[in-house]
Amino acid sequence: MCIFSQSVISVNNTQIFARPSGNGTQFLAYQMSYQSREQNAMILPLPVKQPANDKTLNFIDLKDYDAFFDELADGFPFHSPPSIGCSAPFDAASRHVLEVFEVGNYVASFVPTVSAFERLDRQFTLPNGIWANIPGYESFGFAVFQLAAGSLKPHPMAFEFQTEKTELFFPTIHIHDGEIHESEEFDHVLYVQHAGLDSRVYGYQNSHVEDKSTGLIRSKYRASHFCDVDKSAGLIDGNLLLHRKIIRGKLPNVDTTFAFLGDPIKPSLNLRPWLLYTPWLIAITAIGWFFNRRSKLKNIGKSKLDESNEEIAI
Repeated sequence: MCIFSQSVISVNNTQIFARPSGNGTQFLAYQMSYQSREQNAMILPLPVKQPANDKTLNFIDLKDYDAFFDELADGFPFHSPPSIGCSAPFDAASRHVLEVFEVGNYVASFVPTVSAFERLDRQFTLPNGIWANIPGYESFGFAVFQLAAGSLKPHPMAFEFQTEKTELFFPTIHIHDGEIHESEEFDHVLYVQHAGLDSRVYGYQNSHVEDKSTGLIRSKYRASHFCDVDKSAGLIDGNLLLHRKIIRGKLPNVDTTFAFLGDPIKPSLNLRPWLLYTPWLIAITAIGWFFNRRSKLKNIGKSKLDESNEEIAI
């Protein structure tokens, strides 16, 4: 889900991807379908490194990779679950207009602090007082994407931002009517890449089965098997697995974070996938031992019989 500057009729098919770069930044991609009677803006709060400047956030153009999330879903065969809902240096005291970027089909801006929203067009900001009712965003920056009126599914929005947080961050808080509610209906698909997860998971089982070591659903193969890594403009690490979390139900209206152990880009040796085959390996070993043992007993019996025949002949 997401924060809209104006009321929306509906929002659905929200999907979010996140990956740490290993260099103090996080990649994030976001896509949803929406219906709005008027021109709108989506606001994504981000735990950026402060003080923010023109290097804090870099927008990534995915206009030519509209199938980004479709291909992520291909990593989890035999299941296509429906997903409904969403879920330049700047001086905060300056009166200069914020820089605007054309990113694919979007007009986007980076707002370094809450107070800097006053430099955006009123149509693309929240009502006064909203941020005061949401504690914790004092040190956040915000990616703002202007959206056209109508019933649309725009191509994925994507960017890389500097952060001092070790947790992976997903902007899932909902504001669709100019008010903040304590709980909202969640039905999200969150995608993650992190080498620490790859180092712990067992073998792939099914598209809806969470791995017992991570609580996330792992992809069957590495991302390069089902994603166009070149088109992803650095978002996807083709050498890593993909992991996803499906979140549904009435839940507290907050952003989502995940903390993972291990190196974020270099997986360690993982023998756990072989544990799924342990019963078969034990059975095959037992059968092999049985036939080998029977063969040895036959040879021993034959050898004794030959010795007995030799004694009789003598």
